[in-house]
Amino acid sequence: MNFLCSWSGGKDSCYALYKAIQLGYKPRILLNVMNEFGDRSRSHGIPKNVLEAQAEALELPIHFFSSTWTDYEKKYINNLKKLVKDYPITHSVFGDIDIESHRAWEEKVSKAANLKAVLPLWQGDRKQLVLDMIKAGLEAMVVSCNQVLGSEFLGRVIDKDILAEFESMGVDACGENGEFHTLVVNAPFFKNRIEVEIEEKATSSNYNFANLVLKG
Repeated sequence: MNFLCSWSGGKDSCYALYKAIQLGYKPRILLNVMNEFGDRSRSHGIPKNVLEAQAEALELPIHFFSSTWTDYEKKYINNLKKLVKDYPITHSVFGDIDIESHRAWEEKVSKAANLKAVLPLWQGDRKQLVLDMIKAGLEAMVVSCNQVLGSEFLGRVIDKDILAEFESMGVDACGENGEFHTLVVNAPFFKNRIEVEIEEKATSSNYNFANLVLKG
């Protein structure tokens, strides 16, 4: 029942870790994939030191590897196999909710490393899941988003007010379709809050990113 958590730094992976613990699983290590330069996460564009600060707040080790999208799967499997040797893990936890192709991929790479994939948020109602996250005390801020939302949403915290705005704009409450990504800066199971600030905002490939700096 020991698990590795696929860790993006965002609300879904954080809530999946929390729910897995509630189900009786024990976290052993976080896994994050960095871009090919090794300075930011592949999915959310979060700086490495911010992710390390999250791991420290969770009192868990975090394993990084760099990858392009081209060799992503091969490297993912190789790193899972390495972690199985280094840690007493039997399961891998992911934060996906209802996209079947994502689940199929996660089960495939986990099986290749003799791990069983666990998706604690699977088939949950997207809006209700976010409401549950808020109720559980997760403080998540928007760190990247598409042009439907625009750069003014960067840095905003996910709460009931922003959910109402998403709904009025036709944006999914979870951002499950890639509309936005988040960074969890605090939770009841963090030993301390992650203090970050937005140094500047940037646009790349029609997507807005907050360039984050760790304070202190």
